[in-house]
Amino acid sequence: MAIDPDELQPRKPKIEITLGQDLSDMSEHELIARIEAFESEIARCRDAIKARQATKSAAAAFFKPG
Repeated sequence: MAIDPDELQPRKPKIEITLGQDLSDMSEHELIARIEAFESEIARCRDAIKARQATKSAAAAFFKPG
């Protein structure tokens, strides 16, 4: 039976994030992981916004009245 190399890679656990969640029971390590997850999601959102803006600009340039 063949081994899939992707299965050998360590998996990053998904962090469940709820806005407004009580932070009092979280450790420093958990809070740092939470911040990193938020920052990663913010970067992903910013990339999506840039992609949409690029698409919008390209469409506006294409359909610009001549």
